[in-house]
Amino acid sequence: MYRQRVDEDGFAVIPGIFEEDRVMLLAENLAIANLRRSRAGVRHALGHAAVASLAGDPQLLEVASRILGASAYPFRATMFEKTTDANWLVVWHQDTALPLRSRQETPGWGPWSVKEGVIYAHAPASALSQVLALRVHLDDSTSRNGPLRVLPATHTLGVLTDDAIHQLTQDVAPVECCVPRGGIVAMRPLVVHSSSKSQSEYARRVLHIEYAANTAVAEGLELAVA
Repeated sequence: MYRQRVDEDGFAVIPGIFEEDRVMLLAENLAIANLRRSRAGVRHALGHAAVASLAGDPQLLEVASRILGASAYPFRATMFEKTTDANWLVVWHQDTALPLRSRQETPGWGPWSVKEGVIYAHAPASALSQVLALRVHLDDSTSRNGPLRVLPATHTLGVLTDDAIHQLTQDVAPVECCVPRGGIVAMRPLVVHSSSKSQSEYARRVLHIEYAANTAVAEGLELAVA
């Protein structure tokens, strides 16, 4: 059922994936780990043992494999932490940058950049269609603590300009992804999404893990693990 929703709408809310104890243990491990945090959270978190273990969990791999195919594997993880001390908003956008093992000028790829030693390039829709994000919720995500918002079915429109995204925000009704702790949101990177600032005292921590169908995303270009 969720595969059809992801295909049609670009996202699906899947509650009850992880038990309370598993979520609490992960949150505790991340809280005490010496992770390099920015205002919004932690980039390149897949190198942390607890995150890598979760990313390889059979339940997440099953979801990813049902949508991407049997070879699906995790290649990047980002920890988003929205609290009263770090309250931020994200404007409507698509996720188009991918981490790569090396730089090779390829039609449709770029601009290029380096973030914390990892090479990145903005990718074409053909590569991004091979990617799926699974957002594991470590806290309840409610309408008051800045949940993910999406514009359904916009993942089918390719890589969009800022003007095109702005027009879609006028034409398409947004959906809030309110998810209980332990649940996930499966989403395509090209679905237009955003989040507002939290209006709650309760934290909203989300582990955003990205999976790919294959290591090779274009001729001569392979994904880096981040």
